[in-house]
Amino acid sequence: MRKTLVPGEQVIVTTRPQPRRLAGAAAAFVLAPALAAFASAWVIRGGITRMAPALGRQWTPWFVTACVLAAVTVWLGYCLPRLLRWQGTRYTLTSQRMVARWGLLNRRDQQVNLASVRNLTVHESLLQRLVRSGNISLETGHQGMVTFRDVPEVARFRDFILDAIGELPEDSGSQPGDTTYYPAGAFPEDMREGGRDDR
Repeated sequence: MRKTLVPGEQVIVTTRPQPRRLAGAAAAFVLAPALAAFASAWVIRGGITRMAPALGRQWTPWFVTACVLAAVTVWLGYCLPRLLRWQGTRYTLTSQRMVARWGLLNRRDQQVNLASVRNLTVHESLLQRLVRSGNISLETGHQGMVTFRDVPEVARFRDFILDAIGELPEDSGSQPGDTTYYPAGAFPEDMREGGRDDR
């Protein structure tokens, strides 16, 4: 889908947060069925009846079903929400603004006019440095500090932002506290055809 942008605005890069956020969900996705299969095999071999002789073999199908349901619950209650949260988060840098959007059904977005940026800070934890991600904070006159977390290839993304700021027209006349009005429908939906994608 092509973006609807304001006149003269171009998409520079769009990306999602660093996928390391999915590490726990990926581990749970693999471990949950493995543990369920192990527990089911143990139940079928009579582990429950040896521990609690009062529970006869007639309970075996119920315990096996409980093991399967436990694995499905982990998938649907833990793994899927985190995947959808990551999938629904997108950072877009245009020639005029930095935009963050969260959510697939309930959308929330935040955008920063590049002309109002007074300072740019990159913070990387040790783990983030290992995967080349980091947090980018943009200090503006009217919004204070806006932070975009777990941006992948954070050094390149920072350079893209600085280049975009450097290419802004000198006569933009933006002062701290100024805002730019973007009409309805001018919010970037997905990366424009032919634009650069960092992911």
